[in-house]
Amino acid sequence: MQNYSGEVGLQYHLQIRKGEIGRYVILPGDPKRCQKIARYLDNPRMIADNREFVTYTGYLEGEMVTITSTGIGGASAAIAMEELAQCGADTFIRVGTCGGMDKNVKGGDVVIATGSIRMEGTSREYAPIEFPAVANLDVTNALVNAAKQLGHMYHVGVVQSKDSFYGQHDPETKPVSYELINKWEAWLRMGCKASEMESAALFIVANYLGVRCGADFLVMGNQEREKAGLDNPIVHDTDVPVRVAIEAMREMILARI
Repeated sequence: MQNYSGEVGLQYHLQIRKGEIGRYVILPGDPKRCQKIARYLDNPRMIADNREFVTYTGYLEGEMVTITSTGIGGASAAIAMEELAQCGADTFIRVGTCGGMDKNVKGGDVVIATGSIRMEGTSREYAPIEFPAVANLDVTNALVNAAKQLGHMYHVGVVQSKDSFYGQHDPETKPVSYELINKWEAWLRMGCKASEMESAALFIVANYLGVRCGADFLVMGNQEREKAGLDNPIVHDTDVPVRVAIEAMREMILARI
């Protein structure tokens, strides 16, 4: 592959090198969340800040752990995972936000993804659409155990990944409204828990690279509860899924998983 960085071993987009990151990586979307998450680590320091990609590395139970932001969507998330894996990372937890779909999922809850509907474009450049986007079982079990131990309300199941935020929230205004609305209804009938924008690409890329990836999300609100006239709290504080991810990482580190 063409070396765009101009320096051997320097990753072009993330601006990181081998030895600067750990095997265990937490992937938020928002670069501003990296410093907040890094506070859960011992001796955190910023490694790089380039484009939407901010990277911190610190220690958890004596193990090097890295936090890298991915920006919005599957394309930039896939770039981050590819370059982190080039530098030795092999276990990833995507931490982010989502919108609830199942009416039992409320704002403030945590959703842990077992798999993701591939309504995005990035994963199609890695695998045929018939190949499922599935989370790693070890990582998923660690996330479930962490949510239980912390006493948070959580839900486990399939989520939907899409590329267009406004295609979800204003589908009737789009030229392909017929497709967006009909498929959304199908996902609801299939019990889809929530909608977000990165996990399908990350799960597929992880399978391709032979690394592990799981994901947990803060539910910010639920448009289906709103439509049904149900209580629909809107929550923005992402500390809950971050703590779940940190404790899941801790469990895997201590168990040497």
